[in-house]
Amino acid sequence: MIRGGKQLAAKVREALETAFPDSSCTLDTDSSERLAIRGILSAQCTDVRVNLTCVDLFNVYPVMDDLADASEEEIAAIIKPCGLTKAKSHSIKSFATKFCNDWEHEVPCDVDELMTVPGIGKKIANLIVGEIYGQPAIVVDTHMKRVMYRIGLTNNKEPLAIEKDLCEVFPEECWIKLGHMAVDLGRKYCMARKPLCEECPLSGCCKRRIEK
Repeated sequence: MIRGGKQLAAKVREALETAFPDSSCTLDTDSSERLAIRGILSAQCTDVRVNLTCVDLFNVYPVMDDLADASEEEIAAIIKPCGLTKAKSHSIKSFATKFCNDWEHEVPCDVDELMTVPGIGKKIANLIVGEIYGQPAIVVDTHMKRVMYRIGLTNNKEPLAIEKDLCEVFPEECWIKLGHMAVDLGRKYCMARKPLCEECPLSGCCKRRIEK
């Protein structure tokens, strides 16, 4: 644990909740199975593009049984705008097949079970159990990795290690929203190349900035 981490985390949480009181998931969350598909598609792709692409995908295949019966090539033709087409089409078909045949048409609230699907790692599994089932979970995406390292709440670069660091200093009740607020901060102020440190609502408690 970072020395003084809990005190810093409390300040960070307060600043984030003040700046972004309405933070929420930027992927559409109309159902657990559709959120899982969007999560698969979100790898190296913007949430805006994923949501738009899924409108087309679910118009053609409105239920998971339809996706399970579709070929990977048919799926790939629709999801091409999201990139990594071959891997993602395989993952989507694998998920739909498992959903229909093994899970009895219900997405499990079990991170380890969700991660048996290719294309669903800890990040997406945490997103699903948090957003759909309200199970405390921290989603470590590129924004979370960047802003929490800069703020000084982790010295790690690997997602699982970062998740562990953050779980130690933030209370469970804020874990789900923390990810959404970190995304908002990363997009509006704490960009990778040119962060707007002078305007950032966390400038007063960001260790990386103060140490410069």
